[in-house]
Amino acid sequence: MQKEKRKELAKKAWKIEEYHRGIKQFCGVERCQARKNSVQRAHIMMAIRAFLRFEIQRITTGITWFETKWNITRNAVNQFIRKPIYTLV
Repeated sequence: MQKEKRKELAKKAWKIEEYHRGIKQFCGVERCQARKNSVQRAHIMMAIRAFLRFEIQRITTGITWFETKWNITRNAVNQFIRKPIYTLV
């Protein structure tokens, strides 16, 4: 019984570790350079919101967080190359 309970707790702990890794690597939660508490909270909330969108995408389509972020980046770069906002003079 104890062994099963430990395994169950270890699985839950691992899920928490995966969440922390995902929100750091793919959502940039730790990159906030703001000093005001309200701005830091807003940054954290937006990072959590982005993570939830990554997770919903992963669950519904099977596409990993990495692939999803890469697709977003690739599309943004392609769009900028096709129609740049800034031009060098």
